[in-house]
Amino acid sequence: MKRGSSIVIAICMLMTLFLTACGQDKAASSGKATGDSSKPSELTVYTALEDDQIPTYLESFEKQYPSVKLNIVRDSTGVITAKLLAEKDNPKADVVWGVAATSLLVLEQKGMLESYAPKNVERVLPEFKDTKNPPNWVGIDAWETAFIVNKKELEKHNLPIPQSYEDLMKPEYKGMIVMPNPSSSGTGYLTVSAFHQLFGEQKAWENLDKLHQNIGVYTHSGSKPAKMAAQGEYPIGISFGYRGIKEQKKGAPVEVVFPKEGSGWDVEANALIKKKDIKPEAKQFLDWAIGDEAMKKYSENFAIVSVKQEGQSIPEGYTKDPLQQLIKNDLNKAAEKRDDILQEWDKRYNAKSEPKQ
Repeated sequence: MKRGSSIVIAICMLMTLFLTACGQDKAASSGKATGDSSKPSELTVYTALEDDQIPTYLESFEKQYPSVKLNIVRDSTGVITAKLLAEKDNPKADVVWGVAATSLLVLEQKGMLESYAPKNVERVLPEFKDTKNPPNWVGIDAWETAFIVNKKELEKHNLPIPQSYEDLMKPEYKGMIVMPNPSSSGTGYLTVSAFHQLFGEQKAWENLDKLHQNIGVYTHSGSKPAKMAAQGEYPIGISFGYRGIKEQKKGAPVEVVFPKEGSGWDVEANALIKKKDIKPEAKQFLDWAIGDEAMKKYSENFAIVSVKQEGQSIPEGYTKDPLQQLIKNDLNKAAEKRDDILQEWDKRYNAKSEPKQ
């Protein structure tokens, strides 16, 4: 073979090796190399759903999307809302799941939500979703004010079981009631907001002043008053229906009372956080979160869900017609007034709040 031909062949071989190496580097940098194809996607989900609900709810998502790693950040509504607001300019969450609609309306006002219509969103009842199209938030269920009353503890004091907000203001219950702080708890806020929507601003503060005289402590969790009443730490806990019924099923000597004037309520809702890079998995999560399997699980805990379930039975312990128990509630008004109400509430009553952990 001529020397010139040998040189050409050698050059060609070197170029082939170089191009192959470049191709491998490019594949590796783009995540397409063989070893990276199975790397799970990550999704950060902020939620205020109850700790014991989350694993059960997520079972169907994890089966459907096994390659998606979920980073669940869970806290009470007020804490999650404050965290989202603090991260406004550098959002960490990809989606919000099961956070009060009144909180999401605050985020919406600050331009923090990306509109998105999950698959089959048309099935969601109108009162449980944003009126815009596509919506900024979509609800999954509603939760409501309830009194969790320890019957044995009240019997010791020869006192009747309170049936109304008015009853809770009576002086004979002084020091016997525990209630969530509305600045940190969505349950606390929906109850305080209910006073304002039922009685008007001036009368609401007068009634809350009376109620405050009977409060032993304000907690930073909406479910904690139910647990404290169940354990007999306080005879009466202002909480929400699901938690009281759960304590009752565990054998606690409690009665779950829905107030005669009507229960304050809010919607647990989902939303897509506005950020530079929106992951496709975030939209998949929101699609799943209003799907049949998820809705079936929600309905095991809540009497009111946002998609009507065929043959759905009302969870044990709820009234026969839970929708009739709810007050007429303007969620937009509750969101608009939120900051003013919380500032005034803190000024008047926060001295009785438990220390923050």
